[in-house]
Amino acid sequence: MQFRQQALSKLQSPDELDLPVRFARPQGWLVLSVTVVAMAAASVWAVSGSVTSTVDAPAVLTHGQGSYLLQSPVSGQVTAVLARPGQRLAADAPVLKVRTSEGESVVRTVDAGRVSALAATVGQIIRTGANVAAVEKVAHADDPLYATVYVPAENAAAIPAHASVDLTVQSVPAQRYGVLHGEVKSVDRSAQSAQTIGAFLGDDALGEQFAKDGRPVAVTVRLETSASTKSGYAWSSAEGPPFGLTSMTLASGSIRLADQRPVDWLLP
Repeated sequence: MQFRQQALSKLQSPDELDLPVRFARPQGWLVLSVTVVAMAAASVWAVSGSVTSTVDAPAVLTHGQGSYLLQSPVSGQVTAVLARPGQRLAADAPVLKVRTSEGESVVRTVDAGRVSALAATVGQIIRTGANVAAVEKVAHADDPLYATVYVPAENAAAIPAHASVDLTVQSVPAQRYGVLHGEVKSVDRSAQSAQTIGAFLGDDALGEQFAKDGRPVAVTVRLETSASTKSGYAWSSAEGPPFGLTSMTLASGSIRLADQRPVDWLLP
């Protein structure tokens, strides 16, 4: 009871009312100032700053018009192969001779282009509609290469016009020669099936590969040219690889998406 009375007396005593009140130490003011400045800078950056993001997807180097699968219009036995892989042919050029029940028939190209693959040999029995060759549509020998990047459909809308693209080419060591530079030429807004991709590339296996995770969207990329490189295209290294590039070369593309403000992530 005695201790309680002393405590109450001390609380009721007005002896210390004239002492100055200490609000904060200098160290506290410093911490508070730094915190306020940091929050203000973060707020400004969230409104006026931007964040860059990319989407990575498989790609293939092609000529702009793609390829087509040449199909036999007749059934019979192949008696002669008149074309060879890599050969450039005009439209309606002979590719195969086929002996049918009605006589000998010639399988001809539909459009001018380069034979990228032959699937028929002498003596082989083929049926009507069988794929006998893949022909890449190339009008001239010096037609430029493009890259077709197969982007997941959900990312297509975020790709801006003329977006920059870096391409890692499978046949080119990136650590030594760098990556290929390009920019988006067009974005096909409709998702493509494995069959559609295979028909464009003239390769059903690639169609299945590019569509294995769902129907992608085809993004056509124009490659940057350079007169100082052996390939004729611009690389992240000064000279690029000491050899040229060919169509149907696989690659992976990294496409820069539209910049976003951090505050947009917080807004509905």
